[in-house]
Amino acid sequence: MFEPDFLYGEILPALNRGLVLSFQLIVPAAVLGFAGGLALGCLRVFGTPWMRGLGNAYTAVIRGVPLAVQLMMIYFALPKIGIYFEPYGAALLSFILCSAAYHSEYIRGALLSIKQGQFKAAQALGFTTLQTVFWIIAPQAARRALPGCGNEIVYLVKYSSLAYLVTCMELMGEGKVVASDTFRFTEVFLVVGAYYLVMVTIATWILHWLEKRYRIPGFGAQ
Repeated sequence: MFEPDFLYGEILPALNRGLVLSFQLIVPAAVLGFAGGLALGCLRVFGTPWMRGLGNAYTAVIRGVPLAVQLMMIYFALPKIGIYFEPYGAALLSFILCSAAYHSEYIRGALLSIKQGQFKAAQALGFTTLQTVFWIIAPQAARRALPGCGNEIVYLVKYSSLAYLVTCMELMGEGKVVASDTFRFTEVFLVVGAYYLVMVTIATWILHWLEKRYRIPGFGAQ
């Protein structure tokens, strides 16, 4: 099935090009999505009523609308009102906004699991609400939410494959081009699937290491 000339001469060079772009999407989207989710989660728990309402509405909309639709809206609809993005920028922005919404749910749950006595004790010591959240509550919540947020990062690896919908030619996009040109869909997408499997496996291993590294003693698995 896999002829060496086809595998090494066409499939792998194209997929390796796409792999580079996939990493350029996944890494910043994972980092900025987590940071955005942390900020949004804090806003939804400690913000004023209108801030909480706005944060909840944003999360409900983003989680309720398919990512493919979000990509299309950013890339094709926003130019109608004068806002333009290159394919890479549109895909990256969409992934960040989507990841932040999902991360905020894990962060919000982690924040609510922290005993309110810590908050009151910090305020008794003269901390402002912002200082308490930033220095005491948020770091604990981020560590407690890491398993859930890790799942979202794994999902991000997989749904990065939708970037080709806005002509951002990452791994899936390059594979689709080769398959369309050669009509050898089985071989091409078997290799594409193997690439994603390896990326997810590596991401899962790294996340498990981070969970053990930053585990809070006495919380969760021993």
